[in-house]
Amino acid sequence: MPDKVKVTVLGATGLVGQWITLLASRSPWLEVIQLMASSRSQGRKYGEAAPWRPPMPLPDRLQEADVELVDPGRVEGELVLSALPSEVAWPVEEELARRGKIVVSNARPGRMEPDIPLVNPLVNHDHLSIAEVQHKTRGWRGRLYKNPNCSTAILTQALAPIHREFQLEEVHVTTLQAVSGAGIRGLWALEIMGNVIPFIKGEEEKMVLESRKILGELRGDKVELAKFKVYPTTTRVPVQDGHTESIHAKVSGRPGFDEVLRTLETYRSGLEGLGLSLVPERPIQVLDGPRPQPILDVLSGGGMTVSVGRLRVEDGWVRLVALGHNLVIGAAGANVAIAELLASNFL
Repeated sequence: MPDKVKVTVLGATGLVGQWITLLASRSPWLEVIQLMASSRSQGRKYGEAAPWRPPMPLPDRLQEADVELVDPGRVEGELVLSALPSEVAWPVEEELARRGKIVVSNARPGRMEPDIPLVNPLVNHDHLSIAEVQHKTRGWRGRLYKNPNCSTAILTQALAPIHREFQLEEVHVTTLQAVSGAGIRGLWALEIMGNVIPFIKGEEEKMVLESRKILGELRGDKVELAKFKVYPTTTRVPVQDGHTESIHAKVSGRPGFDEVLRTLETYRSGLEGLGLSLVPERPIQVLDGPRPQPILDVLSGGGMTVSVGRLRVEDGWVRLVALGHNLVIGAAGANVAIAELLASNFL
């Protein structure tokens, strides 16, 4: 294996930033050398700058690392993994790409731009190649890649094999999203305990648009958006980690239960055997009984597997419940998996 690629993490003290730092530090392809965040954390030791939320410990060398202020001119890493808030991300990421850095970003801005890949790595890693045109379209010396919104990542991973085999026509989905999706300071306990919040600002629009890009077809250096329609309802529920989605999908033709089950169980990402730390053997696991459940299934496949249950097939409709870890496959894991693909020269 070649030398590890040096990585700078932006927004490192937030919840997604913490997970990116943790997962990148455990990667055989990546070496985290620099942590950047807002002025609130500038100059502090990383282990002291924010309460540590992931369930696994961070290496001592990173706990003792100094947190620097986000500054494109001072970024040292060859690869930049961005967990910056959407409202500040674009100018920083654009400047980094202009300066020749390779940026993988969890932030919303740019996801639907035609020359910026929007990649769920276990679904459409072939779309990574789109970024090669950015030096022509934007004059950047570097490149910018985006991973999707958390609920979109889970939805597209659950539906990718169904769409490819049977062609989706419309998707109705209701999400039950964990409180960790609201960020490290997202909700007061009294807002959510014993409660359901039946609306998450901006979330439904992301699912509608991003799903069609991820499941669209790559044609040359462009993606032809998938033509199915998405009708989402997004809610916040008192669960710590793990977004659950109740999905009703209409498909072309009338496949039988066994056909759909086999399609889900045999789905593979095509990245197995490459030595990537965030590629599970099974991107989808199908469960029996009253499953999936966040408390039992959220860390399946290291948090990169989407668990599917309650499968029903009737009259051209596929109904199922899907669960994924919103901070892993839905954010940091997808981000770091893209970085590993780039570091391994997969393209």
